[in-house]
Amino acid sequence: MLLLSREDIRKIVDMNDIIDATQKAFEMVADGTADIPLRTKIPAPKGEFLFMPAYAESMNAAAVKVINIFPENIDKGLISAPAQVMLCDGETGYITALLDGNTVTQYRTGASSGVAFRALARKDAKKGCLIGTGGQAATQLEAMICACDLEEVKIFDLNEERLNAFCSRMDEELGKYGVKFIPAKNSDDAIEDADVVITVTPSPKPVFDGTKIKKGCTISCVGTYEPHKHEMDPAVLPRAAKIYCDSCDAALAETGDLLIPISDGIISRDDITGNIGDVTAGRIPGRESDDEIIVYETVGVASQDLCAAKVIYDKAVELGAGTRWE
Repeated sequence: MLLLSREDIRKIVDMNDIIDATQKAFEMVADGTADIPLRTKIPAPKGEFLFMPAYAESMNAAAVKVINIFPENIDKGLISAPAQVMLCDGETGYITALLDGNTVTQYRTGASSGVAFRALARKDAKKGCLIGTGGQAATQLEAMICACDLEEVKIFDLNEERLNAFCSRMDEELGKYGVKFIPAKNSDDAIEDADVVITVTPSPKPVFDGTKIKKGCTISCVGTYEPHKHEMDPAVLPRAAKIYCDSCDAALAETGDLLIPISDGIISRDDITGNIGDVTAGRIPGRESDDEIIVYETVGVASQDLCAAKVIYDKAVELGAGTRWE
């Protein structure tokens, strides 16, 4: 078995590698070529434990991620979603690799927005917006930049100290991209004139004003995976030309971003356009005009972990990276 740490993973893959792998994962969702049970949840007083398995015969591999969501960790200086990923051989059932699940999750969750923006954002997008600066935010920001030729990104968080620290850190870590990172005064300031928007918060209520999203904007809603929470303002949905999901089945079972406005009669299930994998595979259209507002809802699917883990493992074997544990 190969042990792959955060440092190992960051040395052997980049965000574009994971965006490519994640696109493959979403096309598996769309065409039904992976076995992806809904995640198992076990509640705890301070959070919950999640188990996410997937198997793809075409990859001759399976994976399971254990990811535990404990939001109060962020105030303790700890990761809010600690995780590990096991990659298994499809012929023998042996575990071939144990990967740092925090890094895999950060990369593949960021890459989800990257896939959506590659497929759906306006080609001339120059201004981005990121709301939330928690554990998933840095890779969301990097994926946004990799997918779009941006000049600036406005960033907002309710905690001003954390916001300023995050922007300073991104100047150092992502400075190679030449994008300007601007701390926003509030969410209205953040979304003003934004061509692409990412929300990645645990908020139970909307974190932006949907009436202020400009024409042509593409929004990726990442943070909400529970039926009683919705970080997306439902006011944007009647204005949206199209609504895509990583997995329509999973999103309509899990996220209040869609379930609450459907329950309130703001939209119906028929307003959901389809899976992003069908767009990237050319089966359904993506953006058809520069004025369309497009919403992308992602709750995360286990095929992402499988595809990301497999590409990381294959590169590690090729490069002789990681630590062998016999």
